[in-house]
Amino acid sequence: MFVQVETKDPHAVEREVRSIYLNCFPGGTVDFVPQAFRWASDCFIGKYADYQSIDARYHDFEHTLQGTLCLARLLGCRHKVCALPVVSPRMFELGLLAILFHDSGYLKKRTDTFGTGAKYTPVHVKRSAEFAKDFLEQQGLTEEETAPIQNMIKCTGVNADLKAIPFGSEVEMVLGYALGTADLLGQMAAKDYVDKLPILYQEFSESARFNPGMATNFEAFTSDEDLMQKTILFWEGYVKRKINLDFQQLYKFLADPYPDGPNWYLYWIEANMNRLRRLYFDSTEAAEQG
Repeated sequence: MFVQVETKDPHAVEREVRSIYLNCFPGGTVDFVPQAFRWASDCFIGKYADYQSIDARYHDFEHTLQGTLCLARLLGCRHKVCALPVVSPRMFELGLLAILFHDSGYLKKRTDTFGTGAKYTPVHVKRSAEFAKDFLEQQGLTEEETAPIQNMIKCTGVNADLKAIPFGSEVEMVLGYALGTADLLGQMAAKDYVDKLPILYQEFSESARFNPGMATNFEAFTSDEDLMQKTILFWEGYVKRKINLDFQQLYKFLADPYPDGPNWYLYWIEANMNRLRRLYFDSTEAAEQG
């Protein structure tokens, strides 16, 4: 079982990710992970240029840290079993940067005073890819390095056409699929995932108000309870298909032992789904029988 890490504590997540990175690459850049976390943290707390601190309450910095921790674990476990294609130290680093900035598209300029970053939900993937490129090239990365990062970020779109993403290599594609996997599993396995679903609904509702006429999947939810009830279908009908087919079962690297041992991320998600079943379906059945 993975060591327990408090994802509300950026320093705790940073320490664990740094440990995984250096275990994979003992000769790696010692200060890379602290620097990457500092870059992302500065952006999310309003210390970069003319951007405000993040005000989206579901897609906050902890959400990013949940995905980052899951991705580092997945890549670390994959490295341990010598899976092919081999991910080099630099590509590992680019993958970490990609997930740290994959939701930077929710950030608002200081002059943007209407609503929260949730209003950018339909376009946040595109905005995130652009933000990551601009910010990271200012920090010294080259276009040859930011292009893979942008491609990886594009994998997190709910309706992303993965075949249309111009991956430069098989490794880049694997990292993109790993990022997409970690983005989904990291948040859904969180112990407070169910409690935060009403906040997610509020983000969807705000997005709908600010984007009238824009066709999105989020219009299917009529209330926070409706979203919570349909989250089980989201897991069974969308996420499972996504991680098994589109993302090529990379989640199996999180199993201990690989590939068929216990997978704690799936276990934690199923625990959350069972909680939702007890809240909405077991009580409904009991009421009908009564």
